[in-house]
Parts: sequence; structure tokens; C-alpha cells
Amino acid sequence: MDELSARAARLVAEHPRTARLHRIGTSRAGAPLWLLSIGHGSRHTLVVAGPHANEPVGGATVLRLADRVLADPRYTDDADVTWNLLLCLDPDGARRNEGWLAGPYTLGHHFRNFFRPGFLEQPEWLPDGADAVALPETRALLDLQDELRPFLQFSLHGVDIGGGFVELTDDLPGLAPRLAHTASRLGIPVELGAYDALYWPVLGPAVYRVPPPRRGGLAAALTEAAVESTWFPRHRQGTLTAIVEAPMWGVAAVQDATPPADRDAVLRAVSRTLRHDTRLLEGVLARIRPQLSAAPDAARLLAPVDDYLLVWPGLADAWDPGTAAAAARPLPPLSTAHLTALRIAGRRLVLRTAGLLHRLLRAAGHDPAGALPDLDRLIDAWCADCHQAFGARWIPVARQAEYQTRVVLSAFDLARRHARVRARSGEPGWGAEAAVPMHRE
Repeated sequence: MDELSARAARLVAEHPRTARLHRIGTSRAGAPLWLLSIGHGSRHTLVVAGPHANEPVGGATVLRLADRVLADPRYTDDADVTWNLLLCLDPDGARRNEGWLAGPYTLGHHFRNFFRPGFLEQPEWLPDGADAVALPETRALLDLQDELRPFLQFSLHGVDIGGGFVELTDDLPGLAPRLAHTASRLGIPVELGAYDALYWPVLGPAVYRVPPPRRGGLAAALTEAAVESTWFPRHRQGTLTAIVEAPMWGVAAVQDATPPADRDAVLRAVSRTLRHDTRLLEGVLARIRPQLSAAPDAARLLAPVDDYLLVWPGLADAWDPGTAAAAARPLPPLSTAHLTALRIAGRRLVLRTAGLLHRLLRAAGHDPAGALPDLDRLIDAWCADCHQAFGARWIPVARQAEYQTRVVLSAFDLARRHARVRARSGEPGWGAEAAVPMHRE
């Protein structure tokens, strides 16, 4: 975090007439929320990095974007646009991930030092609606959106294992081929069956339409309903939002659009594995919970653990063809890419939980239940499975950031050419009521 703000300050010192850096708010722990603005146009683009604490690529991307925008007047003066780059929306959470950011870039090191807050502490979401915002980071972002009224905004995310994809609040014709070209040039796999967008309309390969927020159960909300989030208040006033996902460990099979040989067998195996792994981790948590009360940050680290364990049974039932839940909400047609994404999602969930429990025990400084060796074995086995079953490979940070930068600039180029087809505020289902969060996986 310190390096990110220092590099932004150097850019401002080098370009004092074009770039400005100012504080738009303060985090819960007192960290500044820095906004880097470039250009003096009457229209605004907003780019938000670090909405999820464990997804740091956006910080590298905004600095790369700043360099590109400063070097080319087509993005600023010629377009009458000011670029506003929020360096990190969750600096407190980002600092909790610094244990793995310097490497080594292995799955085991990553998940043993992983942190992502509980569902209700993720500042991009509005679980109780915009009028009941509790987090200062969220309020700062909403106020900034109201001030800027951007015609286009980006939320920069990172996929820990999988491929790249984009989610849009409105169609942006031409983005899918540009995304495919950029990904191919940089050796980035694209997700043709993204888990996040399992039930969403497909606008093109690896490009998905975010549906309006609607009520639903928590497990269903993970993939079926869009959260009432910081994207949507401005969407109702005409802002197009693009959520740009870049992978850390790439998996080639997420771009395999062929039909699976036995869809139901894979789904049953994924569900069975998730239930088995859930029982393992519930057993570990029951053994160690009594000794964690005095551990530093115990409540904050346990919150996401409890959240994950709460939703897993519903997910396993939703994916299992033999359950009433699956019959009530049938899955869409699934390709090999979809099934790969679901298998990865199951592994990701248990690895995150095991990593948080491992971190909790290390912070506690003692392990009377002897759980650390068990967690080490589980983490090592599940990471090995990610490499062996999925072929997960590390993608250098510079390539992740370059991919994300090119996608953002492609979307910007298209957005300023295409007028909005129609306002969405009159669509059925749009309302001011709170909705159930979606991106909580």
C-alpha cells in the first residue's frame, strides 16, 4: 500500500499540470483513500482498484493506466474526459494480504497468508441498500460517484485460479472480440463459463450481463442474483459499469466450450467433494474454536470462515442433480468450461477457509489441539490438486496488469462511441429495496 501511494505521488510530481492526488475518505483503521485524477475533461471515468482485499492486481493496473493516459491525449483532452483512479477501496484488507504479495508465488504460500473479510465487511456491496451504509469506505465511494457522475466506471478484480472475464451492467458491442484478442496476445485464458455468472446472460465469449438486484436465498445469491452494490446507484442514472477480472493462476480448461462427456457425474462428484471437505473443516474448527478467542483479530478472521461454512451446503445441493434444490433451480446448459469453473470454485472455497484457520492458529501462538499439521496436509493436498487436475500456472503480475489495462482501454474506446440504447431504471425488478449480496464467494 505504501509503495502504491508513493508511486502515485511521484506521477503527480512529474505531471503537476495534468495529475492530482487527493484523499476522498478514510478507512475503518484510519488509512487514507487516495484518488489519482488525470486530465481536465468535463466527462469522468472512474476506476476502482482493490474492492476485494485478496485481489491486488488492480493497484498495479491503475498505475499502468495512469502512465498510458498521461502519455496519450486521445484518452483525456481529445475525449474531453478526466480519469479518476481510486488506488484501493479496502486498504485495511489489502495490508492483511501483504504476507504473500512479495512471493514466493505458490498456491500454498498464497492461501496460508490469504485474507478476505466477511460478507458484510466488503466495501463494494450494499447489503442493506445505499441509505444504510455502515462502512466509511463504501460511503466515500458513493459520495465520489455522486460528485463525478461518471459515464463509465470500472471495478478491478482478480481471479485467484481460473481465467479472465468481464461483467457489464449494459451491453458494450465489440468488447468480446477485443477481450479475446488481448487475452490471446498475452497468454491469458478466458472464462467461458464463469462461476460468478453461472445464471447470467452471455453478451459474448467471457463477457456477461449483470442482472438487476433481486431477492433470493444466500446460496442462490452467490451466482443467480446481482447484489445491490455500489455499481447500481449510478447505473440508474446512466453509468455503464465494467467489472474486469484478471487471473493470478491461469487454467486452460476454463476456455473449453465443448460439451462434457457426463455432466451429471461431474456435478455429483463436485458436490460430494464439497460436502466431504466441509465436514473436514467443520471438524477442525470445532477443535480449535475454544482456543482462538484470545488470538489477534480472531473475530475478523473467523467471520469469513463462518460465512463460507454457512453457504457450502446450499451450493453443494444446488449443483447436485439428485437434490430438490437442483430440481427447483435447474442449472443452465453447461460446457466443459462451466464444469471446470465449478470444480475450481469448490477447491477455492475450502482453500480459503483452511488458509484462514491456519492463519488464526499461527496468530494464536499455540496449537493444543494439534490442528496445524492437519491443516498443512489439507492445504498441500488441495493445492497439488489444483496443479494436477487443473494445470494451474502462475501468471506474472506485469502480465495480469497489462491484460487488465488493455481491457479497460478497449472498453473506454467502445463506451465513448456507443450511446446507451435505453435507460434501465424502468425494467421490471428494479427498485430501491435491499437485495441479497451475490459476489460473496
